[in-house]
Amino acid sequence: MKIGIIVAMQKELRLLLPLIEDRKEIELHGRVVTAGPIGSHEVALMQCGIGKVNAGVATSDLIDAFNPDLILNSGVAGGASAEMHPLDVVMATGVAYHDVWCGPETAYGAAAGLTPVLLPDQRLIELLKRLTRNPKVKYGLLCSGDKFISKAEEVAQIRGSFPECIAVDMESGAIAQVAVMRGVPFNVLRVISDTPGEADNIAQYEHFWEDAPRESFTLLRSLLSAL
Repeated sequence: MKIGIIVAMQKELRLLLPLIEDRKEIELHGRVVTAGPIGSHEVALMQCGIGKVNAGVATSDLIDAFNPDLILNSGVAGGASAEMHPLDVVMATGVAYHDVWCGPETAYGAAAGLTPVLLPDQRLIELLKRLTRNPKVKYGLLCSGDKFISKAEEVAQIRGSFPECIAVDMESGAIAQVAVMRGVPFNVLRVISDTPGEADNIAQYEHFWEDAPRESFTLLRSLLSAL
């Protein structure tokens, strides 16, 4: 299977690069794609940059150049419910924009022509559930937008529109939108780095990069190995 993996930041990229064997680098419109095998799969790993535009452009470029059978978005997210804590892992059962409204007669969160909640590849959800019963692995709705969420009132506003939201990020919505528009299955697997609204959530985020065990990201390898 050909799998495209997209992360936002260099810190996330460094955690995932060791998973790829016999790496080679390919330049793609100013971005570097690291290609190579993970188990029996051919993988292309790309850092897209932070935010929806960067994520959408990179996803489209990766589909054009690599023609993947599956796109995975990995990296970190902020917790958006009481059940989420730093170092938990979340797999998306749905992805929505928390900052999109296209006007009257449209649903809040829906990009033009699409539903408010975009549905990931269900096969991966069921596969991960079979692979692990770790209570730190959670499943739920991710909400995405062009803002780093750091305040409790911001989380409350998002959950006012999407009560089932358990995590927030800045790229998965655009990656999901492009994947759906291009007919490529996708899913999102992220590690919780901080809990917006907690008094020390900025410190949580900063310390996460020192505390995060690489094992959290190797769950991705286990998932790919089982495909």
